Amino acid sequence: MFDLFHTLGDSPPQRIPAVADVDCPVGTRKFHTGVGSLDLLRELRDSRHKRRPLSLAVHLPSRLRLSSCSPLASVCRCGEIEGYLQHLTYEIGLVGCHLGTGRRVEAFCLTGGTPVIAHLQRLMDDLRKRFEFGEYDSAEHSIEVDLHHTDWSTMGLIRDQGFTHVSIGVPDIGLDSDLSVDCYQNPAPIHSLIDAARTFGFRSINIDLGYGHAWQTPHSFARKLATLIELEPDRLHVFDYAHAPYRYRSKKHQQAGAFSSQADTDTMRRICCEQLTGAGYHYIGLGQFVRADDDLAVAQEHGRLHRNCQGFTRRGCCDHLGFGLAAITQIEHLYVQNTDDLLEYCQQLDAGQLPVSRGWRCEAQDQLRAAVTEQLACDLELDIPAMEARFGLVLRDYFASIWPQLEALRSQGLIELTSRFIGILPAGRLSVDAICNLFDPAPDDAGILTGPFDRLTPS
Repeated sequence: MFDLFHTLGDSPPQRIPAVADVDCPVGTRKFHTGVGSLDLLRELRDSRHKRRPLSLAVHLPSRLRLSSCSPLASVCRCGEIEGYLQHLTYEIGLVGCHLGTGRRVEAFCLTGGTPVIAHLQRLMDDLRKRFEFGEYDSAEHSIEVDLHHTDWSTMGLIRDQGFTHVSIGVPDIGLDSDLSVDCYQNPAPIHSLIDAARTFGFRSINIDLGYGHAWQTPHSFARKLATLIELEPDRLHVFDYAHAPYRYRSKKHQQAGAFSSQADTDTMRRICCEQLTGAGYHYIGLGQFVRADDDLAVAQEHGRLHRNCQGFTRRGCCDHLGFGLAAITQIEHLYVQNTDDLLEYCQQLDAGQLPVSRGWRCEAQDQLRAAVTEQLACDLELDIPAMEARFGLVLRDYFASIWPQLEALRSQGLIELTSRFIGILPAGRLSVDAICNLFDPAPDDAGILTGPFDRLTPS
């Protein structure tokens, strides 16, 4: 029988972390400093001529302001947030000059936690001066909020700015927080925000939930997950704290003893699968579970699901622009990432330069692997003749080294495999990331098939 955590065949079992690069599903392991701002400028000019629709992501980290500053404050100049916001506005203007006017935005994501509403209004005003946003109710505009810095008033004001999707972060009681276990287990604050989001007409509500901290046990995690399922959010994004999204990372979390044992982490991951699928959630990939009637599930069912630097989306064929610390931009086959150092970010913009620190240009073989993994991840099937015609090769010959593993998966009932078609069957849905990873493995884990939430293209 197929073992989610071991290799196929006769070789000795091996283990690698089952994680997803949730900040950039294409993976950042190939990014290097040889790609920089000049490469981005050339692609921005190309985008200006081709006039493709845009997907925007802006990082406005709430950690740069004092925790005592309310999101409803009329003026907030505390911490480093004011200077950051000024530089962020300048970066948006600098990129906008190269893109030209009237560029249509089909998707927008604001990350970093609950913003000060005055800052949000200012940011949205600046963005609307540069870009053309879609209709209010049909737009795909998402925002991340913090549980203990958001109330009903804040949710209403956020909705007034055109946001249609909200992601609520479950607070961490680990090394960076004074939150007690009892408070962590209390569902009332999340319940209140979910009620607010539904009252104000948000299209979908996502809950972020991490596992694998040393203070967590399989029992406590199962209790927390059960309380969240009872609240019926549209989506749950689960992730391993050892490989957390950017907003949940901390230097303190990298200390020895910060994480649970591998056995407990594996158990928590299995609990996610069992409880969420048992409650009727569908696993899309990259740690994302959704209800059957959610926009992403419907898009996947109808072959309209896509993937970009923010993860899964209903909006395809967009140039993706990232603004702010550590933001990632993708224009066709070029990926670039901003510096994550605040001082360097500000200094580069003060010098009139884009704050790019590294990047990667996708070559022909990378484009093939990306196309195969995206189609399998989004459509759960692959049209082999169409892919061969697109890239001018024989797919079985190109991926000859992994074909025996695909045949083994077929014999175990996880995939359908013919000369013209690869399809992921219901029994293989929880392993979609690992199956995709076969087509684009990291150099040190080729041939290893791991469990649920395995990275598509590991970093």
